Amino acid sequence: MTASPAWPQGYALKEFASLDSTNDEARRLALAGEKGPLWLTAAQQTAGRGRRGRIWIVPADNLAATLLLRPEKTAAEAAQLSFVAALAAADVIRAFAPSNRIAVKWPNDVLADGRKIAGILLESASSDGRLDWLAVGIGMNLRLYPDDTEFPATSLAALGECVPSPREALTHLAAHWAKWYERWNASGFGNIRDAWIVQAAFIGQRIRARLHNEEAFGVFEGLDETGALILREAQGRVRTIAAGDVFFGD
Repeated sequence: MTASPAWPQGYALKEFASLDSTNDEARRLALAGEKGPLWLTAAQQTAGRGRRGRIWIVPADNLAATLLLRPEKTAAEAAQLSFVAALAAADVIRAFAPSNRIAVKWPNDVLADGRKIAGILLESASSDGRLDWLAVGIGMNLRLYPDDTEFPATSLAALGECVPSPREALTHLAAHWAKWYERWNASGFGNIRDAWIVQAAFIGQRIRARLHNEEAFGVFEGLDETGALILREAQGRVRTIAAGDVFFGD
């Protein structure tokens, strides 16, 4: 089993037996005046959410965690932290599944051997263009995974790896987050984008991007300076996509 790193300095932790959603608890604490940075985790999450309101119920033995913080950034800049979270989560999975192919999937997933093993959801509130608070929610499939998802999923147990406790996985996550977050603060998004692209799933391959009211097809060429996906469509047209779901091939 991978040795646990030290808990990063400056980050507090609150643990719960059960919550509706760690992101919802982060919002409640933020509105009550909590400044953070504070990690929240629940052994069971009964009303969790994924992107676009999808249900994400987290059973015991998986990891449901949210980081509450108040970066002095605009809301647009804070959105870059989904890539910071993805890099941190990928580091955790890689530590426990070193023989598997770990990749990050735009915009906010981590894949193990082509299957989703972790997901990220950022939620925030802002006023006058400045961020009031940010909740970085991260779920990891440690022992169990849903079998009724559109994009296939997996877990560390399904990969045949030793399964850490949620607390141990969170300690790794907090340490890797602190590392990447410090790099983002020091060097900006360009450094994070370059590191993310190196690990990107489907880079240079043909993908299907499902958008709000259409689908787009083309070759995934990378990210622009904001984190939007760069898609080269037919006849060489280049398009940037700020939000959507990505699937391999046609």
